[in-house]
Amino acid sequence: MAAVLSKAVMPAPPPIHQLHHYAYRAKDAEETRHFYEDILGLPLYHIIQSDHVPSTGEYCPYTHFFFRLQDGSFIAFFDLGDDEAAQPSPNTPIWVNHISFRVDSQQALLDMKARLQAHGVEVLGVTDHHIFHSIYFFDPNGVRLELTAQLADEFQMLQESKTAHARLSEWTARKEQWRKDRAAGKASEPLKPQQNDRPEVGARK
Repeated sequence: MAAVLSKAVMPAPPPIHQLHHYAYRAKDAEETRHFYEDILGLPLYHIIQSDHVPSTGEYCPYTHFFFRLQDGSFIAFFDLGDDEAAQPSPNTPIWVNHISFRVDSQQALLDMKARLQAHGVEVLGVTDHHIFHSIYFFDPNGVRLELTAQLADEFQMLQESKTAHARLSEWTARKEQWRKDRAAGKASEPLKPQQNDRPEVGARK
């Protein structure tokens, strides 16, 4: 067993270069392959099959398969051989948990939307997020996907990054007070953010 280092001698975090893969449960491997390879254009790249889970040692036969993105990262799935899909989280809205992929342009976003719809996939958007445009849809396993075309350049994103810590710190301080108020019976609603970056959305209703 490795010794636990004190903070005084702990090495600096090594650079994390890119996402390697996300992994989800798949109801059916071929159905998933058709969606990601034939419709989205991500090539099937690697398969691992086993009866036991290497990290835990537990018995659970699986086929683990990977689709490659242009930057060398992957989205991966486990078919556990029982035709069961992953259940959505009971306390989380379906729009919260999702994975977003970037495309090169707004035209590429529109082209992919047309391609998805031609295959019978329901697509939401194009949605304007100011710094990028997005479309949303679900894969055959109920995983919510987003395709994004970036609008902001590197300079604008750098400017955004300069206020991120201060804004999160303000949220954290307000949340601490909200927790105290809730414990005292003074707060029953979820905490609202201190700033509304999307006022036009509510105004449309």
